Amino acid sequence: MKTLARLAAPAALFAVPALAFAQLSVTVSYGGGCASGLCQVANNILYIINAVLVPVLFALAFLVFLYGIVKAYIFSEGDPERVKEGHKLILWGIIGFVVMISLWGLVNVVANTFGLAGYAAPPLPRSY
Repeated sequence: MKTLARLAAPAALFAVPALAFAQLSVTVSYGGGCASGLCQVANNILYIINAVLVPVLFALAFLVFLYGIVKAYIFSEGDPERVKEGHKLILWGIIGFVVMISLWGLVNVVANTFGLAGYAAPPLPRSY
C-alpha cells in the first residue's frame, strides 16, 4: 500500500496542471485554407504527428542512446559483455533516430503533395 501511495502522489502532482487546462477548447490547425471536414481531419492528424509524436519519439531514441552510452562506458567496468550490451543500445538509439527522420520526411512529403502543408513563406521584397 505504501508503494502505491509513493507512486500515486507524484503522478497526481504531475497531473494537477492538466486540470487547469481541462476547460479550454483548443482548435488545432496545421495548415490553412481547409473548408472540408476531411481536410481538417488530415490537418489535425499531421499536426499530431509532427508536433507531438515525432518529438516524443526523438526524445525516447535520444534517451535510449544516452542510456547505451552510460551502460557501455560508465557502468560496464570493463566487462566485455556489458560493453557489448551497451553498444546494442547505442545502435538501437541510432536506428530510432534514422526511422524518426525518415517518418518525419515522409509525412512532410505527403503533406506537401496533397497541399496540407499550410501557407508558404511570403515572397521577399524587391528592390528596383
